[in-house]
Amino acid sequence: MNTSVEISYYPLNVEYIPPIKGFIERMNAYENLRVKTSGMSTQVFGKYADVMHALTTEIEKSFELPHSVFILKIINADLNIA
Repeated sequence: MNTSVEISYYPLNVEYIPPIKGFIERMNAYENLRVKTSGMSTQVFGKYADVMHALTTEIEKSFELPHSVFILKIINADLNIA
């Protein structure tokens, strides 16, 4: 099953840009996922198990920074497929 996830990440920290960029760079390192970033959110597309594994791993790393907030929208379809 394919999935699409829209992610908004809010590190509640004065220095909020480096953690966001770090999260996006780590997500882009997964070759089996397609990642699109805009000014408002990041979208991740791929097989459900692959996407969820990557998100679980990378959100846990991001939670090392106290008071990190993630907002996720998940759909059971790959909306990136034309």
